Amino acid sequence: MTRRPAGHTDWCGRDHRCNLGEHRSDEIVVDIPGRARAVLVRVRTSTGRDHAEIRVRVALAPGELAARRQLVGLLDDLRHTVTRAAIAGRPRPRW
Repeated sequence: MTRRPAGHTDWCGRDHRCNLGEHRSDEIVVDIPGRARAVLVRVRTSTGRDHAEIRVRVALAPGELAARRQLVGLLDDLRHTVTRAAIAGRPRPRW
């Protein structure tokens, strides 16, 4: 049995994170102690498509109403961010 070369990218972490044909970068962490944390990982799937995988943790207000308002705001901001990224990633028409 022979194996083909892994074909790692220059940004790939080149370790156990690369599995099932995916390549994954080192984590990029934005940390605001006690308030929020975001972790971004670049992923290339076995089909060659690149993705950004983002995890976000934000401290919620102690009151239920305020926490719900935060969640609504987070979801709205996330929808805007994902939409903006999707539009920017579309190929532009050639004229």
